[in-house]
Amino acid sequence: MEQTVIHYDTRPLLAQYKKIRNHSELICSPLETEDYVVQPIADVSPPKWHLGHTTWFFETFILIPHFSGYKEFNEQYNFVFNSYYETVGARVLRTDRGNLSRPSVADIYAYRRYVDQQMEAFLNHSELSDELYAVLELGLNHEQQHQELLLTDIKYILGHNPLFPVYKKMEYQDIKSVEDAEFISMPEGIYEIGFNGEGFSFDNESGRHKKYLESYEIAVSLVTNADYLQFIAEGGYENFIYWHSEGWEWVKQEQVKAPLYWHFIDGKWVNYTLAGLQEINPFEAVCHVNFYEASAFAAWKGMRLPSEEEWEAASSHFKWGERWEWTGSAYLPYPRYSKKPGAIGEYNGKFMVNQMVLRGGSIATPEGHIRASYRNFFHAKHQWQFSGIRLVR
Repeated sequence: MEQTVIHYDTRPLLAQYKKIRNHSELICSPLETEDYVVQPIADVSPPKWHLGHTTWFFETFILIPHFSGYKEFNEQYNFVFNSYYETVGARVLRTDRGNLSRPSVADIYAYRRYVDQQMEAFLNHSELSDELYAVLELGLNHEQQHQELLLTDIKYILGHNPLFPVYKKMEYQDIKSVEDAEFISMPEGIYEIGFNGEGFSFDNESGRHKKYLESYEIAVSLVTNADYLQFIAEGGYENFIYWHSEGWEWVKQEQVKAPLYWHFIDGKWVNYTLAGLQEINPFEAVCHVNFYEASAFAAWKGMRLPSEEEWEAASSHFKWGERWEWTGSAYLPYPRYSKKPGAIGEYNGKFMVNQMVLRGGSIATPEGHIRASYRNFFHAKHQWQFSGIRLVR
């Protein structure tokens, strides 16, 4: 079957490509060279690996198969920077990414410059099929996903350095506490769920479908640090009644007493922020809680987390985008979801097991990479994402 060739104006495509690629390096600009290499836990990748992996995506899926005469920067980089694509071949184990002292940070920036120059030449001299345009668009959104992971991983790396170094100042917005929060009443009925409209979306958002929802009330505001401090003070981490069995085992085994980055020092709670170690601001939305903690807090309040459908149906009635918000929904395919063949098909479908959906976006989400239908997903134990809590009653 012949591919349809569309004469896209590549100038705005190239401008978008450059803007997104430059933003990845801007995120890393406050780092020291040593910060690029650290991998404190398996879930955190070294910043230099993110920079190399996002570059590998464009080289592997666009330049090598579609740009005549293209010469790979380094044939070993497919092994180093392939993340989880079985179709593409062998790769460094995720847990070993921190052992990669070579290629150096300088090597990886040279790799980025080389691929960017080749991509510019490709876009200036090529006609794109619909299929190839879709791969390019996926690659740009893939890099934006890694920009969020970059900031998340950088915070983990610096936040577990005993010196608690400053990354840079970040602005946060004060919000009302749950006690004062308004709730929006959503009537029972049939709601349409899933991506709708123009522009990019991931395949896991497709398959817009109808969903019947019972009536419910959803909070206008996110749970604050003040609300969560009350949960801690009233023994939230010591009473099994609020926790899922698996969550209670996690609390006991890990001896958890508070959200990630919180420390009780000299009689007061402080937390590591991207601006360094600071006293907890009671009016900020609580951050870095996992699904277990979010569910336990909701149970303590006599409420629950919204389903992802409830969240999406109500999302036009409240402000969102400050924290990724845990839902009570397992990450599963929508009706009519179909996994694409080849490596691109490995992007989302293979992860639809043992993960929970988060909605909304966060302060770490890049501009233009946020929409109400976006389905983020993580295992229930993960705290390191910029995640928070919105309640339903």
